[in-house]
Order: sequence, then C-alpha cells, then structure tokens
Amino acid sequence: MSSAKSVRLAMLGCGTVGTEVVRLLHEQAEDLTARIGAPLELVGIAVRRMGRERGGVPIDPSLFTTDALGLVKRDDVDVVIEVVGGIEPARTWLTEALRAGKSVVTANKALLAEDGGTLHDAAAEGGADLYYEASVAGAIPLLRPLRESLHGDRVTAVTGIVNGTTNFILSSMAATGAGFNEALEEATELGYAEADPTADVEGFDAAAKAAILASLAFHTRVTAADVFREGMTGVTAGDMASAKEMGCTIKLLCIAQRTSDPMGGSAVSVRVHPAMIPLSHPLASVGDAFNAVFVEAEAAGPLMFYGRGAGGRPTASAVLGDIVAAARNKLTGTRAPSESNYAQLPVRPIGESLTRYHISLDVAEKPGVLATVAGVFAQHEVSIATVRQSGREDDAKLVIVTHSAPDAALAATVEALSRLDIVRSIASVLRVEGGAG
Repeated sequence: MSSAKSVRLAMLGCGTVGTEVVRLLHEQAEDLTARIGAPLELVGIAVRRMGRERGGVPIDPSLFTTDALGLVKRDDVDVVIEVVGGIEPARTWLTEALRAGKSVVTANKALLAEDGGTLHDAAAEGGADLYYEASVAGAIPLLRPLRESLHGDRVTAVTGIVNGTTNFILSSMAATGAGFNEALEEATELGYAEADPTADVEGFDAAAKAAILASLAFHTRVTAADVFREGMTGVTAGDMASAKEMGCTIKLLCIAQRTSDPMGGSAVSVRVHPAMIPLSHPLASVGDAFNAVFVEAEAAGPLMFYGRGAGGRPTASAVLGDIVAAARNKLTGTRAPSESNYAQLPVRPIGESLTRYHISLDVAEKPGVLATVAGVFAQHEVSIATVRQSGREDDAKLVIVTHSAPDAALAATVEALSRLDIVRSIASVLRVEGGAG
C-alpha cells in the first residue's frame, strides 16, 4: 500500500455506473472515511474519450487519462475499479492489477462468466482482493451471502430473475395481454431495453450471471459456456393466456441446482430459459424491472433476495460497498475470502436435467388423435400430468403438461410429435417449474 494515509483509487470507465460511483464518493466522503478509518482518494480515471459530459458530477479534468494500463501500473494505486465491461482489454488490465497486489472491484459479469478463473488465479498470485458484488443483481446484496454467510451450509438450488429488461417485458405481457414486440417497444421507450436488446432477450446476460451464481453456490468453476441458454422471444400472448388458465405466469429464470450424477455423486445443473411457475411461487409476484433470487440451503432453508437489479445508482451502491471492504482490508493488511472451488463438480448437460414441459399442439380433429399423441409420450417414457382439448376443426388444440422427465426425453418427444400427420404444428413448448400445472 502507498505511504499516504488515504486509500487511493483508480477507476477504469466513467459511463453511467462510473459517474454514479464518483458522485457517491463525493456525497458520502465524510461517512466513508469514518467507516473505513481513512479517506478514499480518486487518483485517476481511464476513459475512451476525453471531454465528455459526466452527468453533472464535478470531476477534476486532470484525473482523466486514455492510458488505462498505465493508470493500473501506477505505484500509488491501491484499488482498481473496473466498470468498462467486455472481455478485452479489461482482462489484461485486471490481471495486471491483481498480480501486482492491487485490489480489484469489478462489475464485469461477462469477463467473470467467461474467464473468472484467470482473475481468481491472478488474485491468489498477487495476494490481492477480487470483489464483484455489482456483477449480478445490481444493488441486491447477493454474492457476499453466497460467498461468506452461507459457507457453513450446503446450497442446493439458486433460482432467480436476474434480468430486469426481460422481467419488465414478461410482466407487461402478463398484465396487458400484449405480444412480445409490443412489450419490447414499451420497454425501449421507458429506457429498460437497449437499442439492441439481444443480450437481454436471448438470455446471454442472465446466463453470465447464472454462471457466477453457480460458481459461488457450489464451489465449482462454472463458465457461461456451461450454461444452457434459451431466450424468451418465442413467448407469445397465447402462452401467457394459457399460463393464466393454469394459475401460472411466465418468467425468464436462471436455475442452478446441485443434483446427482449417474454414478451417484454430486453434479451441477445450470440453465436459463423461460418457464411457467405457479402464482404462489415467491418469484411470480416480482414485477416491473426488479430482480429476485431464491436460494435454498440445507440448514438455512429458503432465502429470498429482492431489489433493483440494474441502473447506475443501484449498481454504484454495490460497487461502493466493495470499495469499502477492499479499502478496510488494505488498511488492516487482511484479505477477503479467496475463491472456493474445492468441489469441482461436473456440470450436467441440459439433456440430463429433470424438468417438465407444457406443450401446445394444433391438431387435426379426427378420432384417435389423443390416443396417438399419448402413444408418442409413452414411447419416450414421458408421463402426462394433464391434457386439455379445445376448439374444433381448424382450431383444434391439445395442451399437455408432463410429469418430470429428462430434458432429452422431452425434447425427443416433441420432435416425434412434429412428424405426426395429425399434428399440424407445435404452437409452443415451455418448461414448467415450481410445481406448476
């Protein structure tokens, strides 16, 4: 640490989140000094372009530089804050800082999900702290409980709504009967959706967060590539209406579970996809752009974490909390808990995961249709829980909800149904979670 009494900070990036971090550093300077035992001093900010307006926050122009790596290498920097995002050059900057013994606070979910192992290894090599509370669920204090508070327990499942954009869209569809495109347009107008919403609506953002949550919950390195991902662009107003008839709603969920492997040992299943859940489920009432995560542990039982999962100020709150922790450790010469990956559990493919399907079929109206369809399910050893038949002639439909079965068997059943002459089309296929149906 530097010889100065203050804890010196370097920040990489000064967009929406970074600007709010600076604002909070100014607004709460006196309280932060009291909490930490020394003042925080911002000694440099690396940006791509100089001279941009920074949300009305008074920042000394001399702090800005375009040389991020040079700023990271400065001897007078104690803590590096990264709010740029992306894989490179962020990975290079942060590994340089960590190997040099400088604490890192980052909100970079993409980097952590793709190559968090490299950062953790660099932190171990340099004896440095790596904090990343803001990478998942914004202001919600979630990662520290998984990382520290629940270390004396065994987490069995983490199920969550971790993307505010998709939750707003699905909540709007459920409330108004609107289609996906209409709800997306509303989300864009209100500023909840980016101009290019692909990362959100196709589940990439949620999958990165699911990997981080699973890694912490199950003491196993899980990457985004390990996560089964299915977006929610195929969810229709008809699906919402069908869910409502069943006493359900539809949410884009991240689901991480401790399971058994075929040899009787433990394994991990991690997936992101839209799913029907009963209205009685704790996550069903989470509306608007809020996030919520439901954690189940053997001794603690069910735990719920809820709040704003995005936005400059909420995310900056989580970043600042990590800065305080890192600064305290610098002053006392201690370290945060290091990565726990001792379990090294295998990640099961989606085909081995047990789930249930809600399948809507457009069928020909003729004798024996139901028996033929039921026969396909039987051939693939998938048990049917409920069947609803509606409409006549060209509007004839079958809606089937299955019992739990391996996802591979359910997918094979759907493929076989699509080849039947009596099935005009498969209107929708949705997974069912939480006892729905």
